[in-house]
Amino acid sequence: MSLEEPRQPDSYVKEGTVDYDAIEELLGDHVLGRESHRNTEAFVIRPDEVQDVLFALRDEAGFDHLSLLVPQEYEDRYESIYYLTKYDDRTQEVGVVVPTPRDNPVSQTAEPVYRTADWHEREAYDLVGIRYEGHPDMRRILLPETWQGHPLGLDYDQDRPQIVTLAEHQNPIADDYHDAESDTMFLNIGPHHPATHGVLHLKTVLDGEQVVDVEPDIGYLHRCEEQMAQQGTYRHQIMPYPDRWDYSSQPTNEFAYSRVIEDLADIEVPEYAKILRTMSAEFGRMMGHFLAVGTFALDIYGDFTATFMYAMRDREKVQNILEDLTGQRMMLNYFRVGGVVWDLPEPREEFFEKVRDFLEELPVAVQEYHDLVSSNEIFQTRTIGTGILEPEVAKQYGVTGPVARGSGIDYDVRRDDPYGYYEELDWDVVTEDGRDNYSRFMVRMQEVEQSARIIEQCIDLLEDWPEDEREIQANVPRTLRPDPDAEIYRAVEGAKGEIGIYMRSDGTDSPARFKIRSPCFHNLHSLSEMAEGEYLADMIAALGSLDIILGEVDR
Repeated sequence: MSLEEPRQPDSYVKEGTVDYDAIEELLGDHVLGRESHRNTEAFVIRPDEVQDVLFALRDEAGFDHLSLLVPQEYEDRYESIYYLTKYDDRTQEVGVVVPTPRDNPVSQTAEPVYRTADWHEREAYDLVGIRYEGHPDMRRILLPETWQGHPLGLDYDQDRPQIVTLAEHQNPIADDYHDAESDTMFLNIGPHHPATHGVLHLKTVLDGEQVVDVEPDIGYLHRCEEQMAQQGTYRHQIMPYPDRWDYSSQPTNEFAYSRVIEDLADIEVPEYAKILRTMSAEFGRMMGHFLAVGTFALDIYGDFTATFMYAMRDREKVQNILEDLTGQRMMLNYFRVGGVVWDLPEPREEFFEKVRDFLEELPVAVQEYHDLVSSNEIFQTRTIGTGILEPEVAKQYGVTGPVARGSGIDYDVRRDDPYGYYEELDWDVVTEDGRDNYSRFMVRMQEVEQSARIIEQCIDLLEDWPEDEREIQANVPRTLRPDPDAEIYRAVEGAKGEIGIYMRSDGTDSPARFKIRSPCFHNLHSLSEMAEGEYLADMIAALGSLDIILGEVDR
């Protein structure tokens, strides 16, 4: 079948899964080869045919979500892998592999097909050195433009001195500074640390008080998390790192690494451990949402004494429970490959009582937020009808989590691609159709209540679980060495959205490539769509509604 003969997206599904033979037929002569990754089939294509292939997969086969771009370098080539899925069915996945020669690592850009590819490809150029022809802004995104070399390249010399000439620090708008004919003003917002979100610089162009253009400038917190993971061992040394990505809701990050390595190494987690993991992850989601609510009120109308402190009060209660469970308050490190580090604290009855007391008090606390915030006239004026993000635009940017669900996109990895114990529990995915700052706030408030439903069911199960069947870890080999050249991408639902990890094994006890899919990275990219045409104050509200953690954006 040629690209000129359209079929319905359903015709590429067979028995509930992707019909990869039909996909290969759709792509026709574009396909050079086919690979089997642990999560999907992937098709190898030419570097100058990327857009033709991706347009076909998006428009004809229905793959409307570019979940991740993985750039990497081999001894004989460079390679970009585009992992695609569907907002309507997360279990349907396909990979597109684009190899380029070492002496000319140039590939066609995917930006006209998926807007989110803009930042993905800039990061790929910055860290690996692959260039994307036709890209609208092919420059570094994390490191300074004057940086010498690409840190994830095989020939990168980390001892090479980085010399920045003074000319690089000249005023970029010096020629326009006294332009009497210009009606716009360039305003640097930051780099600073706005309400605990992280160090962020917004390059903003204003026409009066209205935003004409805004460009988030990231990279101030880049900590080489992917490089460090590639130097660690699967079994012991990587697991502590995820807590440091989104440091507001840590267990969900640990879930992301657990899922990908356990699928790669064929490890089956005991049911009892799955419940413990699910419960701790929902406590983490609560922690993240309480922080989001408190800092959002702080961003909107400077409410530190009431809402922010109420949010910190309730977050503290959750932290106390997780401290009892894990022994830590921030970097929990509770998950282990194959399970968790230990069972519930003794005496178990006291732990259950503490959790039930918290759940019993939660409805009153949630009502306080509605009294203080959601029904507040100032808050409503600042958030209702501002920061609009249309569903189709959100999908173009790969937006997920409460930001996507606030635009009416019914997408949640916990339900759509089940893991842990979620499939056995009764809970609902929360969506709002307002598409504005207010809707994103309301989704988080309702998700706190859904997390409470999940935790209550987990507590009931743990309380009744037979003592002799409380298995907290699978029998995991002391040293994990997955099959050479095995590749996998897996994702979970973090407090901010879809957080995923790609890993490639080379047969040793450390990954040859480790790539993090950050929901905050995608969500922040969409800020310009929410802010353009709005007032400057509304842009600050839109930024707060995204609930970004820069430590996860930069990684």
